[in-house]
Amino acid sequence: MKIIALEPLGIPEEQAQRLAARLIQAGHTFTSYADRTEETAELIARAAEADVVLLTHLPFRREVIARCPQLKLISVAFTGVDHIDTEYCKERSITVCNAAGYSTRAVAELVFGLTISVLRRITACDEAARSGRTSIGLTGGELYGKTFGIVGTGAIGLAVARIAAAFGCRVLVYSRTRRPELIAAGAEYRELDELLAQSDVVSLHLPLTGDTRNLISRERLKLFKPSAILINTARGPIVDNAALAEALNDGRIAGAGIDVFEMEPPLPEDHPLVTARNTVLTPHVAFATREALQTRAEIGFANIVNWLDHRPQNVVVPEKGAQVSC
Repeated sequence: MKIIALEPLGIPEEQAQRLAARLIQAGHTFTSYADRTEETAELIARAAEADVVLLTHLPFRREVIARCPQLKLISVAFTGVDHIDTEYCKERSITVCNAAGYSTRAVAELVFGLTISVLRRITACDEAARSGRTSIGLTGGELYGKTFGIVGTGAIGLAVARIAAAFGCRVLVYSRTRRPELIAAGAEYRELDELLAQSDVVSLHLPLTGDTRNLISRERLKLFKPSAILINTARGPIVDNAALAEALNDGRIAGAGIDVFEMEPPLPEDHPLVTARNTVLTPHVAFATREALQTRAEIGFANIVNWLDHRPQNVVVPEKGAQVSC
């Protein structure tokens, strides 16, 4: 089998080679690229002869997949797969596996980094200290005692709920399914609009689907308290960011911490959130800790090994006639 890593995995090359050693010893070939490209022609040139492709969040669409006649497996070292043309993979019986869970702790921790940065105005405080100013006008707020609303209660949402409770927050959650462990921990389930109206902090933890695109719409932003803040470490298009920027600048919502956007950074200078008031922006780094990147690479390679051993794991798109293992 020809196994090709189409982009850097975020770990040193020697670590990637160590993870690939088992595959190489079994007689497979492994090729990795040290740079990242989204150019269709270059991606086709790199992937055309691959039996297996390993990537992270590089867009991998039909026009490229169609030029890879031998492709049988796409191992995505990432949680979301909305950058993969999964419908075409189903047509071609190409298995797609992901690395769900690799960044649970990393993302949950950044949620609170962003929350506290907004509440305590840390970026403004940093600027003031560096420019010789004082704390005048920089009074912040506490997280303790606030109502923390969590939209989506997968692994990350659950981790965020536990941390919010440890901060002394009342925790409200919204999900289509109820998790007994959240109820046992004191979280209260609410309908989405009720959660938005009652929460001091709203943190999003949903995949991007047809149902969740623009879930936080212009109309739903009107439900927020003027003192509330929005945290998005999930997927950018879940929020109408133009409407969010307007609400921030008009004082209809107090602040926001945003890690994900409609496109991958760099953001254009005229992106509405770039100049929005009391907003902390990070360039899609919630998953990016040394520990998480190592874990996702390990899962990405393990997906390949297990698929070759006819016991696939983390399957998002199965082969025809195959059963999803998890």
